[in-house]
Amino acid sequence: MQSPAPLPPLEADLPHAALRILSRSKRFTTPSGEGDVVWHTWGEGEPLVLLHGGSGSWTHWIRNVEALAEAGRRVVVPDLPGFGDSARPSGGQDADFVAPVVAEGIRDLLGEAPVDVAGFSFGGLCGALMAAAHPERVRRLVIVGAPGLGLRSRRLPLTSWREQPTREGQLAAHRSNLATLMLSREDAIDDLAVALQAANVPHDRMHRRKLALTDILLQKLPEIRCRLDAIYGEEDALYRDTLPLLKERLATAPTLRELVFIPGAGHWVQYEDAPAFQRELLRLLASPP
Repeated sequence: MQSPAPLPPLEADLPHAALRILSRSKRFTTPSGEGDVVWHTWGEGEPLVLLHGGSGSWTHWIRNVEALAEAGRRVVVPDLPGFGDSARPSGGQDADFVAPVVAEGIRDLLGEAPVDVAGFSFGGLCGALMAAAHPERVRRLVIVGAPGLGLRSRRLPLTSWREQPTREGQLAAHRSNLATLMLSREDAIDDLAVALQAANVPHDRMHRRKLALTDILLQKLPEIRCRLDAIYGEEDALYRDTLPLLKERLATAPTLRELVFIPGAGHWVQYEDAPAFQRELLRLLASPP
């Protein structure tokens, strides 16, 4: 069987607005499978590691990295293994194989001291698995729209962009999928969001992910020893109909301190209302561990 053609670098597909932000970062690599994890950093100061969501890349944090750096943090963002420009992990294609690679990368890049971690969606699940299995790596964890609480057994129905014969049709499919899953307000689905979605999705090589539809995060919450906080968009399409259950299940974590809902924001909360998200994230990070 012929191997698929290698993907071009993510950078080749990014819009100029993303390239400008990328140009102000520093690039590092750590091992993953038969290749590398690609990391980008902004700013100086105490490290803050940001883990993106499924079918994403560092660009899931595009509206946050510079603001958080200006707040005095060294913002450290990988393309998670199997996404963006990072090689797949060895042995599996889900969060349980991504988390240990990220833990090793944090140690290689930032040293032995534990660091603050915020993870969005799939990245939140990876962060929780890492905090449970490698407590020495994580000082505190903020999960953002994280799955794995046993609240969903099916994915939301998305439009197949691959079946569209034209570029215009593909972009329309990406716009539709953003409205279904990621963003709650029509005005939030701007040209930048569509361009990032169109760039990121083809670089997702982790097609067998299923853990998000299980209760694995719920099972791991009692094992997390560091301070845990959570931020969710109040209009998150995945959870807006189950917010009371979401609260109940997160409350089973012995170290949970706060659960914050951002009004009017959907799943991709840090994009849809970046100022509110950053305000809450920085407030949580400034609280005692």
